[in-house]
Amino acid sequence: MTRTQSTAAYIHWSAFCGAKGFVLVLAAMLTSLAHPVRSDDASPGADVQKLLSVKIGYLGKAYVEAEPLSLIDKVYTDKGIQGARVGLTEDNMTGRLIGQNYTLIEAVIPESEDIKPKALELLKSGVSLIVADLEPTDLLAVADLPEAANAIIFSIRSYDVRLRNEDCRRNVFHIPPDWAMRADALAQFLIWKQWKKWALISGEMPKDKEYAAAVRRAASRFGGKIVGEKTYAYVAGSRRTDTGHQQIQTQMPLLTQGLGSYDVIVVADVEESFGDYLLFNTYEPRPVAGTHGLTAVSWHRSYEEAAATQMQNRFEKKIGRIMTERDYSAWLAVRAFGEAVTRTGSADPEALRDYLLSDQFEVAGFKSQGMNFRHWDRQLRQPILLVGPRALVSVSPQEGFLHPRYLTDTLGYDAPESKCQQRN
Repeated sequence: MTRTQSTAAYIHWSAFCGAKGFVLVLAAMLTSLAHPVRSDDASPGADVQKLLSVKIGYLGKAYVEAEPLSLIDKVYTDKGIQGARVGLTEDNMTGRLIGQNYTLIEAVIPESEDIKPKALELLKSGVSLIVADLEPTDLLAVADLPEAANAIIFSIRSYDVRLRNEDCRRNVFHIPPDWAMRADALAQFLIWKQWKKWALISGEMPKDKEYAAAVRRAASRFGGKIVGEKTYAYVAGSRRTDTGHQQIQTQMPLLTQGLGSYDVIVVADVEESFGDYLLFNTYEPRPVAGTHGLTAVSWHRSYEEAAATQMQNRFEKKIGRIMTERDYSAWLAVRAFGEAVTRTGSADPEALRDYLLSDQFEVAGFKSQGMNFRHWDRQLRQPILLVGPRALVSVSPQEGFLHPRYLTDTLGYDAPESKCQQRN
């Protein structure tokens, strides 16, 4: 093992080992300072290796997002980019020891503007490693640019299943779990609890329907039964009137009547129209899960296992707020780029793509295991947290759900199910 690889291994391990890992990192830093880093084939008299400069682009739009139902939930306009900035700092902590320097080039434009000119500007400036904070239409517009054919694009925003199936692209990798993975993670837990009869209530927006479809698929995969379905029609302006709580207390029991005998209500309300109102307001006293109540997420403020507390505290100290899911995805994307560059010693996109899709790649993300990409749809394998509003409940995959290679491949679309033809 070279000095570069050894130091990188210490840094990589620290993401799993917490304080002990920090001691190892400190030891590696002192060792590297005492012994200058040389290239693998350097002779005793050779110069210190040339600095490898790595440019990472952050490409996004300032989309108008759904307003949270509760005023307790803060509205952040800088989700994603702050995670990328923290990830860059960590990449450079490693990079300084092994002759690498990372730069983040930020390009975030208004929602109304065309994303392609800004993407071309990045690509033509030599940026081929891109973190994309984009909705599906904009993401595909960038991925399909001829100039982006050899780029590596890490998508951190969209959970759309189509992007991993019919609309997959060779140059697009997916960091956050999609709707299918989230629904499967939740379904495994519900089946483990023997809550097999579900009532499904969904909103009318496209993302609500996408998640509802994933819930139906999960039920058929794992032995759940949807005994009844209803759609909630949102009335604009009703939720913050003086009598709002009275309307909720009356409407939600009516909404949840006539659904048969069920163990749990599964709600699909991505656009934040009514989901929170179901808690404690159902006709039958039943738990609520899905987009509200018990939710399946990649990251949550309550998560503190596998040294995650250190990540939470480090982020809050630097940024001044909690780390959101999109921050985590952006942080993980930048760290994955750093890990691949460190291990290969190259910033060439083709070399990095081959490594990212190999069995040798893994990135630490405070989940007690290294995470890697599925070769058939370029989705990052990962355990998924099941959380209530204030506490971690469980982590999926659940015990007893088996797979011949990766247990995390029980979540979402496995290779035989995939419709991805890896276009572009």
